[in-house]
Amino acid sequence: MSTSALAAFSGRRGPDDYFVAQPPGNYGVMVVPEKQAYVVERFGRFSTTLDSGLHFLIPGVDRVAYVHSLKEQAVPISQQTAITRDNVTITIDGVLYVKVVDAHKASYGVDNAMFAVSQIAQTTMRSELGKISLDKTFEEREVLNAKIVSTINVASEPWGLQCLRYEIRDIAPPAGIVMAMELQAEAERRKRASILESEGEAQSKINNAEADKRQVILASEAARMEAINQASGEAEAITQKAAATSQGVRMVAEALRERGGMDAAGLRVAEKYIEAFREIAKTSTTMLLPGAHGDPASMVAQAMSIFQGVSRASGGGAAAAAAGGIGGSKSAGAAAAGGAAAERVGAAGGDPAGWAAAAGFEPARGEGHGSAVRDPVVFTLQRQD
Repeated sequence: MSTSALAAFSGRRGPDDYFVAQPPGNYGVMVVPEKQAYVVERFGRFSTTLDSGLHFLIPGVDRVAYVHSLKEQAVPISQQTAITRDNVTITIDGVLYVKVVDAHKASYGVDNAMFAVSQIAQTTMRSELGKISLDKTFEEREVLNAKIVSTINVASEPWGLQCLRYEIRDIAPPAGIVMAMELQAEAERRKRASILESEGEAQSKINNAEADKRQVILASEAARMEAINQASGEAEAITQKAAATSQGVRMVAEALRERGGMDAAGLRVAEKYIEAFREIAKTSTTMLLPGAHGDPASMVAQAMSIFQGVSRASGGGAAAAAAGGIGGSKSAGAAAAGGAAAERVGAAGGDPAGWAAAAGFEPARGEGHGSAVRDPVVFTLQRQD
């Protein structure tokens, strides 16, 4: 019963220590507190139900037979044992929340309605626990509570009570079951940890492989771009070099066509002619020199006669190309000329005249140089490396 009802009236104990409130006496005027209901009998027969407020009764005729609290009340369900579907004995207790919705039914439908509803809650809880296994008992508490509430409401409707909810407070399996459950939980945690660790390693390997793949792709793309850029640079360099050579040849040709151009070209040829002998001395142990090697003027005259012969043969254009080419490949040309001259001299034997003819030296017939070039002299040089 409610605390206010117990405080207002002296009560007596019912079965299982549930209090039943003593009704007040009838003095003609009756004041009913809020959230309470008084059941009034007239000559021992039900007359009316008094709600909260001021009421007038007939003394000696009417009497208050029952007092009910209309508030929601928490009824504790004591510990009890139950057997689950998998034959495990457990100890369970709970709390039942009910309230009186019909004071007339609560008074005449059952003796001590609160005690009755607590007993039916215990039997319903045992019945529902026998339908499920131990694991489901822990997992499906909400479902189990809803089933117990539904069953109690069906049984308590004639008693004027409504079960609002039922909460399982504690479930105590045997000690052996508790130990087995702890071991099972530990094994499950280790299993999940092992799975997570393996998944982490697998993901790590996948990430590393993906990184290596991207690195190879990026490196190949970089090498490709480098090769393309290098080829493009080389092609550009070749194009520019060819353009520069072509421009240089055109400029030399234009310079030769100007006044005094042929004389300047002759001077350049003479310079290269002299430098060729110096290069021959660096690359060969046998060197062929003109007979008048001590007379530079005769050597220049001979070089000019060679240039003029080339100019007449090519009509001037080839002479321009020859003048430019001597500057670019003097070493190779000189070496080849020296080597060929040496072979021809060796084939001529010991005749100096044959040497001159084999070497291809002819007298120069330039202006200011009337004397002929003397016979060539062959020197054999020993290089001291």
